[in-house]
Amino acid sequence: MSSALLGDIGQIAIVIQDLPRALAFYRDTLGLPFLFEAPGLAFFQAGSVRLMLSRAEDPEFDHPSSILYFNVEDILEAHRILAGRGVRFRQQPHAVHNAGERSLWIADFEDSERNIFALMAWRPNSA
Repeated sequence: MSSALLGDIGQIAIVIQDLPRALAFYRDTLGLPFLFEAPGLAFFQAGSVRLMLSRAEDPEFDHPSSILYFNVEDILEAHRILAGRGVRFRQQPHAVHNAGERSLWIADFEDSERNIFALMAWRPNSA
């Protein structure tokens, strides 16, 4: 009976402390497409979602963000490349859910501002 009022997520704000440091991390280390910069803000494209980096407007919002999960095609290769670029992973890629012929794998990491993110991929289970 009810229709969805809300659509897809269009933008996620990520709290940062040091814009030049965070800009370099997202652009150079993670390799996300840089869109534009405005005073105190930087914008990146992550698939269909735009990420906005900014300092917290109020002290109540001045803390690391929720965990964002990035889909990747090959989690082992993405982990290897990002670790080689200096990304601090909190754990190695590992299975967190078995769904019969495939498993969901996760590897979480910190950005330059101590926000937590994760890589996520489905991998076939070995026979």
